[in-house]
Amino acid sequence: MTDGVIAFDYHGYSARERLLGHHRKGWSSQSSGWDCTIEKVDFDLLDTAELNQRKMLGPDQYLHDPISRARRFIKRIDHAEAAKRALRTTLSLAVG
Repeated sequence: MTDGVIAFDYHGYSARERLLGHHRKGWSSQSSGWDCTIEKVDFDLLDTAELNQRKMLGPDQYLHDPISRARRFIKRIDHAEAAKRALRTTLSLAVG
């Protein structure tokens, strides 16, 4: 998830461009010619019917309870501090 400047994924907060570069480098090194397209999500990511329409798995189709796991994961992070740190990194990359 991103606001266009900083991003949040299972690693935590980072500069959006740094995160995209990390994934591009990793996946393209494993699959020759691999590329990606960034798209805006305009539907509820936790709605199984919406996901199924797009041939994506909904939360109730995963082992155990992914929503409670996600909530536990999110609670472990000081979001304000982590977002500030990522923003500082982003700004220093833009200046440097």
